[in-house]
Amino acid sequence: MNSPLLTTRGLQAFYGDAQALFGIDFTLAAGELVAIIGANGAGKSTFLKSLAGLVRAPRETIRFKGEPIGGLPPGEIVRRGLAMVPEGRRLFPSLSVEENLLMGATAARKGPWSLPRLYALFPILAEKRHAPGTSLSGGQQQMVALGRALMSNPELLLCDELSLGLAPIVIREIYAAMPTITGEGMTVVIVEQDVTMARQVSQRIYCFQEGRVSLEGKSGELTREQISQAYFGIEAAHA
Repeated sequence: MNSPLLTTRGLQAFYGDAQALFGIDFTLAAGELVAIIGANGAGKSTFLKSLAGLVRAPRETIRFKGEPIGGLPPGEIVRRGLAMVPEGRRLFPSLSVEENLLMGATAARKGPWSLPRLYALFPILAEKRHAPGTSLSGGQQQMVALGRALMSNPELLLCDELSLGLAPIVIREIYAAMPTITGEGMTVVIVEQDVTMARQVSQRIYCFQEGRVSLEGKSGELTREQISQAYFGIEAAHA
């Protein structure tokens, strides 16, 4: 069996004295698309932020390509091949669409993603490349945020709530780009509130509840009942 691309073992995370993650064990193989689901406050975004270096973690609890990366600075983690599309997009308001995209290229990693390639994937961004990034619609801003991460040519792409606040037609358009992205062999983790969408696009699902993994399995094999129980808890599921 090949070594996993990324693992976490007993990962804990804190915001001050408040604990957000309680011993997360997670394994990701190269080329997989894995979805993380769970209610608000379950720890999904904190988990991605820990992987990306935005929340401190003990060095040995996160390993990427066999090397411990917990607690490394975010810029170093990007240079090693891990990029994140943050919740809320976080574009630079003073920069144009193209300038926002080019910010992702500062890692100077070699790979298939470039401005022409991104503009072919999302033609609307080519049309609006000189417009301020924050002047675009929510869906177009999400495309910019996704494109900025791809411009770093990562091996692992972390996507936090891609569909949050977007119209269904826009969500479908963004997810329609995933086969092109994963077709290059890229590994992807998505945090997704829409359980149906998560099941459709992923090979495996992890469900988080109150900072712990409550369920893990192949997306096509998990039942709605299993997911509902893991998502809401036994009491809520039978309430």
